[in-house]
Amino acid sequence: MRNNYAKQLEDLKKELILMGSLCENMLKDALDAFEQNDDTKASVIAESDDKIDNKESEIEALCLSLILHQQPVASDLRLISSSFKIITDLERIGDQACDIAEIALRLKYEDNENFKELSEMAKQTQKMFKEAIDSFVKLDIKTAKNVLDQDDIVDEHFVNMRSRLISLIEKNDHEARIPLDLLLIAKYLERIADHSCNVANWIIFAITGHHSSGEII
Repeated sequence: MRNNYAKQLEDLKKELILMGSLCENMLKDALDAFEQNDDTKASVIAESDDKIDNKESEIEALCLSLILHQQPVASDLRLISSSFKIITDLERIGDQACDIAEIALRLKYEDNENFKELSEMAKQTQKMFKEAIDSFVKLDIKTAKNVLDQDDIVDEHFVNMRSRLISLIEKNDHEARIPLDLLLIAKYLERIADHSCNVANWIIFAITGHHSSGEII
């Protein structure tokens, strides 16, 4: 019985890492489609979203099985509970990558001075998400805390990008739809960074029993 329990717990870790990898690749593909004007890549991203949704259901079922049938000890229960929370954030990141891909299909990216900050914001967001997944793979609290420390960088990029795009609309330098679409992408990136922070917070909880608020949950 305990051997089966250990295998299920290991399967949970592997499945969550796989879901994180799917989301990471999906986000990269969506941003590549946007920056490279690649309609073909953008149009197939919805297929990856279906895989992520299916993986979320599989992991939910595994978590419930562990809780109901295996009576996990406190540290394992924290990991299982955190996994429940993490897959919700991963699923939303997948949805937001889809949203970016949809915009890529209708928007032709212009690589000029006005939009460089968006590219920097995208790189920073991808870095945060990768480190959030790495913190789960290694169960590394230092990496998880490093993710939280980077959130202000993405927020600053978003504020700067919003101001820049509003200025473009006011000056009528571009068709209004283009700055609005770029602002939507910036907002999706800001949300993905927030979800990455959520993942990191739940890793910290899984390891320590404390959330970032300092309260025991």
